[in-house]
Amino acid sequence: MGIAAFFCGLLLSVMGFGRWHETGSPWWLAGTLTLLALVLVGGIMGGGRKKAG
Repeated sequence: MGIAAFFCGLLLSVMGFGRWHETGSPWWLAGTLTLLALVLVGGIMGGGRKKAG
């Protein structure tokens, strides 16, 4: 996962939390938490690559 994708995912998560706060809908909360979990897992897994050579 690229650094730009990581920060875009974090930005979308923050925006989702804001939308959840406005609407109070549990769907916004569930979707935002799922997206945040995927971004964090992708960031952790993507950072563990070894360079060839």
